[in-house]
Amino acid sequence: MAQENVKRSPSQIKYTMVKSIIRLFVFLVFLGLLFIFIMMPVTTFKQKWIPKIQAKTNSTYFGVQGFRILIYTFPLLLIATLGCVYIHIAKKSNQIDNGKKHETTIWKRPMLVKGPLGIVSITEIAFLLMFIALLVWTLATYLHNDFSSIASSPEEEHGPKVWQEKLESVGLRLGLVGNICLVLLFFPVTRGTSVLPMFGLTSEGSIKYHIWLGHVLMTIFTLHGVCYIIYWISTNQISQMLKWNKIGVSNLAGEISLLAGLFLWVATIPKLRRKFFELFFYTHNLYIIFVIFFVFHVGISFANIMLPGFYLFMVDRYLRFLQSRRGVRLVSARVLPCEAVELNFSKGHELSYNPTSVMFINVPSISKLQWHPFTITSNSNLEQDKLSVVIKSEGTWTKKLYKLLSNPSPIDRLQISVEGPYGPASTNYLRHDTLVMISGGSGITPFISIIRELIYLSTTFKCKTPNIVLICSFKNTSSLSMLDLILPISSTPQDISDMQLQIEAYITRDKEFKSDIPIHPQTLWFKPNPTDAPIHAILGPNGWIWLGAIISSSFIIFLIIIGIITRYYIFPIDHNTNKIFSYPLRSFIHMLAICVSIVVVASVAVLSNKKQNAREAKQIQNMEGSTPTVSPNSMIYNADRELESFPYQSLVETTNVHYGARPDLSRLLLEIKGSSVGVFASGPKQLRQNVATICSSGLVENLHFESISFTW
Repeated sequence: MAQENVKRSPSQIKYTMVKSIIRLFVFLVFLGLLFIFIMMPVTTFKQKWIPKIQAKTNSTYFGVQGFRILIYTFPLLLIATLGCVYIHIAKKSNQIDNGKKHETTIWKRPMLVKGPLGIVSITEIAFLLMFIALLVWTLATYLHNDFSSIASSPEEEHGPKVWQEKLESVGLRLGLVGNICLVLLFFPVTRGTSVLPMFGLTSEGSIKYHIWLGHVLMTIFTLHGVCYIIYWISTNQISQMLKWNKIGVSNLAGEISLLAGLFLWVATIPKLRRKFFELFFYTHNLYIIFVIFFVFHVGISFANIMLPGFYLFMVDRYLRFLQSRRGVRLVSARVLPCEAVELNFSKGHELSYNPTSVMFINVPSISKLQWHPFTITSNSNLEQDKLSVVIKSEGTWTKKLYKLLSNPSPIDRLQISVEGPYGPASTNYLRHDTLVMISGGSGITPFISIIRELIYLSTTFKCKTPNIVLICSFKNTSSLSMLDLILPISSTPQDISDMQLQIEAYITRDKEFKSDIPIHPQTLWFKPNPTDAPIHAILGPNGWIWLGAIISSSFIIFLIIIGIITRYYIFPIDHNTNKIFSYPLRSFIHMLAICVSIVVVASVAVLSNKKQNAREAKQIQNMEGSTPTVSPNSMIYNADRELESFPYQSLVETTNVHYGARPDLSRLLLEIKGSSVGVFASGPKQLRQNVATICSSGLVENLHFESISFTW
């Protein structure tokens, strides 16, 4: 490595100090919010703290919900806004760390490898246990207080029996506990979130948390509904199921919300999801019905507890909607003999993304509603005008795409819309001496982006990169064509002679090389279309600052709208008693105000960046028009030029192909030398589990495992 002591400029020191202050402040706000949730079931919180807070927040502008906006909604939106500033500063101050080693602690090692939770680390298990403890504590405390009150009250002759009162109490408290899960449910699926990166997470890697929360949430809410149904039947109040109260809880709205959630939940059963992906995809849109009727069920005042996560999700969802409205410029496609295709898009120079990023793609000619995520294989630094994804023909949708592109009668244009890219806020692959990348099938695609990033660091900054060992398993000889995608295709050949790259390719079904099977891709070129545009960041190069402005500004506008409506419309009727004005109408007004605020502010932000994107798009179109549309050597069409002999020969020399064999992962990993070895696994679940088992076995201390999985 380079010198251990790297001098830091005054601006870097300033950036570091600001980041440290933001992280500290966010940590304190998070601790304060956590303390509130811990104290929420305690009698002191309800009888002493809430009245004091309400006395200071119960104004004619926000009514009785003011205190919930203050202590539940505002802190999380503040964290999200500060997170945007933090990530923006981190990107501005991003420098190549040539000397510092970031050792992976034991807390990040896999603890559980097989089971319903998948591959989880000690840290994840610890936080999961703490979350379960919070749920148990909340439910137990609520029930202890309720049961004590029921036991001390005399039983009325014609009233509900003690067991019935306890059953009703259990049902009520289960609903309150389930709401804690609902608070966190939407954070992992908010793709452009700033909250997850603050904790070192990505949306792609956090999908499993969304799955865990979803299962726990629906289990609790189902029990909540069952308890009330049994209570109503046992007390001859079955008619309560059809009541939609103007004041208080609306039972019918809750049942509609629960039914929508149950349909959604059933469609997530793994076997059903794999066999009927379309059913899973479309039923997941029932979350809209679930949330809307949940708000009608409990009222907007109580819904403010879960509002922040869904609010951030709505901001992200609307920005994705705006980005997906316009078709993007597809320059070329490479059809691989292993039934995979590489799509090469034109992109704006200001668009940057990190390795292992993903992009969602929609092809209207196949399905106007389906969006599928794919790993980006190109590098935004090496290939400034091109973005590439590789799509393996495995499911119904991908098979239709491959058939469309491999048709003997080539098509002139393919209309495509995209959302993204989405990926980690930062990466540092230089912290390891050696990187071992183990893939199965199409799992090699995220490693292509990592290798290209290391090529960029090596050729541009001349820094020593880790030794790279790529262990890839394929079924057939034709899949070796995937290795052709490793080297970046650019107008300037990349010298990889200084990189220590070793590729071990295993062909499991073919016993020997089959010369009659093609292993090189074929290229399709597409005609430019004036309506298509290069891929741009929806909010421009300073997207995180714009996102922070959208979150904060839209929330302020929402508060102003609600303040005016409450002061001049609701307050004259209700006078803050919360017992006169219709709960459903109040909830509808608030939801409408939220939607209007987000749509107006986000639209203004996107339009403000659209002019700059349009100028760059016009420059790129002019560049296309000035060059032959079928020339692989032009600046815009160099996406598929023939590789220079030197780098291609270097790649061939570093590749060892093993036919009719599977890799002995245990032997290969235990033989790797170095004080810090980063082990990345991507591909089938069993492959990732096997690698995680070896790394967590304790036989060696230098293996640091990281799973790359995109379970959408």
